[in-house]
Order: sequence, then C-alpha cells, then structure tokens
Amino acid sequence: MDLEASKQKFIETWGLLGSEWGINRSVAQVQALLLTSIEPLSTDAIMEALTISRGNANMSLRQLLDYGIIYKKVVPGDRKEYFIAEKDVWKWAVKVAQMRKEREIDPVRKVLSEIKADTKKNGTAEGKEFYKTVNDIEVFTGQLCDLSDKVLNSQRGELLLKILKMVM
Repeated sequence: MDLEASKQKFIETWGLLGSEWGINRSVAQVQALLLTSIEPLSTDAIMEALTISRGNANMSLRQLLDYGIIYKKVVPGDRKEYFIAEKDVWKWAVKVAQMRKEREIDPVRKVLSEIKADTKKNGTAEGKEFYKTVNDIEVFTGQLCDLSDKVLNSQRGELLLKILKMVM
C-alpha cells in the first residue's frame, strides 16, 4: 500500500472510531487529516481532501480548536486560516479525556450525589436498597475518576504503563 492510500485508510478508520467513541465522524476525520499532514492546511484544502461542506469543515475545526488539539497557524503572505494538529499523542489524548470527563462523568457524579442525599433518610426497605445501589455506583464512579485523574496527570503516561505492566 502506498503512502497516500495508507493515509486515506487512517483517516477513514479514525472517523469510524470517532463515531464509536461519540465524536462526530467529520471531526475525527479532520483531526486525522491534520495528523497526517506535515504542512498546515486551509479550510479549503480540508474540504477538498475530505469532500465535506464548508459548514461541516468550520464546525469540525471549531470543535477541535475548543478541545485544544489543533491550532491555527499563520502563513506569511496568505490571508487564509491554516490549521495544524497537536502531534503529541499524550497531550491531545489527555485533553480529550479531561474534556469528556468534565462533560459526561462529572454531571453524572453530581446527580448521583444529589439522589443519594435525597434518599439517605428514606427508612423503607426499598429506599434503603435504592440508596445502597446509588451509593455503590457513586463510589465506583469516584474510584474510576480518581484513577483516571492520576493516570492523566502522570508524566507522559508513566502510571498507565506501570498499571499495564501489572495486569499483563
């Protein structure tokens, strides 16, 4: 397989994986395209390479900029906006994981805490059982969050590597 075919396969696969992870396919494909490029790309170049609309390209770029995993790049003498990807896998993976935790896990933990507080004083058998279930979920989620925080805050994933060595 030649280089261009390999890049295209990577972009398509990254888009499919993004969809599986709850990320818009085009957003993942734009990131993959920028990851495969050694030169900054303009919106027009991205639209052409991925055969997507300007609106889709702009929305995808905005989301990736918000994630902090791509950057605008000034090209002297050109008025177009250009973009480059963060190529350090650990940096962008940590940013995405932290953002997803804040958007998806933290609100759930807050709701679990509220439900637990609301049901703690219910003295019925059903109330006690519901409280125990919610408490167990909250404790488990908290432990996962603590672990992920430690892994994500470790230097370049050293803790993750140690954990993997322990279980393998």
